[in-house]
Amino acid sequence: MIRLPLISRTSGDAAEAPAPAAAPGVVPREILRQVRRIEMRTRGLVNSIFGGEYQSVFRGQGMEFAEVREYLPGDDVRNIDWNVTARTGHPFVKKHVEERELTLLLALDLSGSEQFGTRGRFKAELAAELAAVLALSAVRNNDRVGLLIFTDEVEHVVPPKKGRRHVLRLIRDVLAFRPAGVGTNLPAGLDYGARLLPHRGIVFLMSDFLPPPGEAWPPPAWEKSLRLASRRHDLVAISITDPAESELPEAGLIALRDPESGRDYVVDSGSPAVRAVYAEAVKRERTEIRRMFRRLGIDEVRVQVGEPFVAPLLAFFRRRERMRAR
Repeated sequence: MIRLPLISRTSGDAAEAPAPAAAPGVVPREILRQVRRIEMRTRGLVNSIFGGEYQSVFRGQGMEFAEVREYLPGDDVRNIDWNVTARTGHPFVKKHVEERELTLLLALDLSGSEQFGTRGRFKAELAAELAAVLALSAVRNNDRVGLLIFTDEVEHVVPPKKGRRHVLRLIRDVLAFRPAGVGTNLPAGLDYGARLLPHRGIVFLMSDFLPPPGEAWPPPAWEKSLRLASRRHDLVAISITDPAESELPEAGLIALRDPESGRDYVVDSGSPAVRAVYAEAVKRERTEIRRMFRRLGIDEVRVQVGEPFVAPLLAFFRRRERMRAR
């Protein structure tokens, strides 16, 4: 099967290729304008929606139990200590000390397949906007945020810190960074990220989760690394896809190049049988990766280029909140 996203040399509806990299140490003005646009778009979402959702889901994981005290009118009934209440015959609630700060790590796959998009922007650009929402939500709650970019190896790391300026730097790095590698080594990124955080933290892994060429699916090395990382940290997978990856267009013979392996293909997309085989293979791969996430107890957020990410991200937060309330 041909692995998409593939860069078509005959199609003109894909997003334009990235501009050449600027001189070392110089951030292109267009990148700075993009950072500003993303901040403006996402700041409103964080202030109105995601900031509160983030706090209700992730804040409290670091709260430490201190003592119990008698229940007072207005206390949250979810904090009642039922064991003490049963022994004394009077309601008591748990009292906690100030919450510990949390650390959030954004682990981004920027392999060759992420530099693809048919809806006005690349998957990598959508990842940058998602990273902005999550990072701004974290610093709004005084948490630390770090960044890890990987391809077939770990290429860029920004240690976790606090503050708006730090977050803007992370967004800039995601937009401006030009990876040297084109392949996908998910275990390398996960293993490095798991070691980067000294204590349990939150890891958002953003990738298209496309299988390496020629490997069994899902790759056993991926499952092992995902399992180990999810045991040590709160791991959330964000799957970023493009609509053109799900099915081949009916356009006759198409010349394609795999951006990660460099292999060239000629595909007869005019054949219904070829299109059906391809669509079925993509569906099977997506089903297998989702089964693996469920098997490992990893939450998945599915977003697609060209569609708003607010609904799936909000659904994830609210699903988490319902689980915590049980």
